[in-house]
Amino acid sequence: MKALLLIDIQPDFLPGGSLAVPEGDAVIPLANALQPHFELVVATQDWHPASHKSFAANHAGRQPFEQIDLHGLPQVLWPVHCVQGTAGAALAPAVDTNQVEAIFRKGTDPEIDSYSGFFDNGHRKATGLADYLRGKGIRQVYVAGLAADYCVYFTAKDALQEGFETFLIEDATRPISAEGFARAKAELLQLGGHIIQSQDVLGSR
Repeated sequence: MKALLLIDIQPDFLPGGSLAVPEGDAVIPLANALQPHFELVVATQDWHPASHKSFAANHAGRQPFEQIDLHGLPQVLWPVHCVQGTAGAALAPAVDTNQVEAIFRKGTDPEIDSYSGFFDNGHRKATGLADYLRGKGIRQVYVAGLAADYCVYFTAKDALQEGFETFLIEDATRPISAEGFARAKAELLQLGGHIIQSQDVLGSR
């Protein structure tokens, strides 16, 4: 059994959003086309309280993309994004959600960021995604969405550590930094992950 994980395809990460990923909207047609090829489709949402400590605006004198120490973890300070209940935090309207069985929200604790769909950045709390997938009999996970070098990468990395055979669908994701994505792909391959293209899935039914 295989599952498609659609990571953070939200307006704030799309062109015009507060933390836009370059060409982020290009992943949506592929996300929609891929879904019928999977027994299970799950989505994640960044879902931050306005007081979240990852927001530069919540640290006097700090600018977005500076790095600080937050409770013992390195933390990039981001522009305010994906605030709970706002339009920018919703799943992008163009994403077909008919086949999405569950949505896992992350980043809800104001004191710690959560890039991965499985855990917060300190692995202090789980989202429940791994147990949900196991309960559905999933053995393989395929990861797509935004951003390739952050939430997609950390989700894929945790999927490997949780024992799932893991495939990152390269053309169905977009990075903030091409260099960062190159490093992420190299690490995932080293950990036993697979980097594939959407056609590898779409070409086989």
